[in-house]
Amino acid sequence: MVTIVGSKERQNGRGEMFMSLIIEGGIELVKSRETGRMYATGKRASLPCTFDKQTCKSLVGQELPGTIRKVEVEPYSFTDTKTGEILTLSHRWEYSQEGANALETVMQEDFLEDVKIVR
Repeated sequence: MVTIVGSKERQNGRGEMFMSLIIEGGIELVKSRETGRMYATGKRASLPCTFDKQTCKSLVGQELPGTIRKVEVEPYSFTDTKTGEILTLSHRWEYSQEGANALETVMQEDFLEDVKIVR
C-alpha cells in the first residue's frame, strides 16, 4: 500500500500545467553508508493525475494498492534543494499497481512498443 501525502502543480513539455499526487510507501530501515547506523525512511514518487488542486488536497491520507519501486534510467543531474549539492542519479522511483493483469503489466513496462496485438 502507498499513501497520498501531498500534491504538486507541475508543467509538461508543452508548457501546460497539471497536478501530481505525491505518494509514499511504507517505512523502510536503511543502513547509513557513512556512519553504519540504521535509520528509517520512506520511498516517495509522483503520480500525474487529472484532478484539480482542491480534489488533490482532499485525497491526502488515502491509501492506494501498490508499491513504489526503483527503475533504472539514463543518468541525469539533480540538485538537492536542501544542500544545493548537484548529484548524478541513474534511477527514479515509480508507482507500481499491485494485482494488475498480465497485459497491463506488459504495457506498464513499455514492452509493447513494437508489438502488434492480434485478437
